Amino acid sequence: MKKTDWSQPLRSRLPEDYFPKMLEFINETYRGGKIYPAEDQIFRAIELTPLAETKVIIVGQDPYPQPGKAQGLAFSYPATFKVNRPDSIVNIQKELRGEGFEKKDSDLTNWARQGVLLLNAVLTVPEFASNAHAGKIWEPLTDELIKIASDDLRPKVFILWGGFARKKAKLIDGNKHLILEAAHPSPLSANRGFFGSHPFSKANDFLVESGQTAIDWSK
Repeated sequence: MKKTDWSQPLRSRLPEDYFPKMLEFINETYRGGKIYPAEDQIFRAIELTPLAETKVIIVGQDPYPQPGKAQGLAFSYPATFKVNRPDSIVNIQKELRGEGFEKKDSDLTNWARQGVLLLNAVLTVPEFASNAHAGKIWEPLTDELIKIASDDLRPKVFILWGGFARKKAKLIDGNKHLILEAAHPSPLSANRGFFGSHPFSKANDFLVESGQTAIDWSK
């Protein structure tokens, strides 16, 4: 894990033995099989989006388990990756178009660089085994990241899609921050409250009202 402005608050909040256990988990799992994302991309979300620049937090569950797809950012995958069926990012693009934004590719790196923390609650996954690393090591760290963002003085937007992410609402100060909850953008649930929820325009309205720059969701 590279040193960022998330590092000090994380180390002050987590037990002293957490990080040695985390490193042991990483070493053992990456030696033992195909794990995604690449090891140097595990902490990419907090490396691309410093705490001081974080405006929006979008919480995902765990990385894509398919080869070449996960890149350390929730919901994002390389623009060169070809999918043969609708998926969450396709539905996110559809919702964006409904709100007046045109996002043509699946790579959300530019969102991260604008202050959108794309945080999976579980940071690694074995190939073709979704959620297999849930409950292993990651949730104490990612829960603390959410709490650190919530405790920060600057108002933020927390976007929680689906039942898994919505459970994280209890970690967030709703008096200070905007919490947007909706169905998951997965094809299985997008028609049950994701489409038409307008998270992107609502987030920008809140940011502007609190004296911050809006996100260009088209990038």
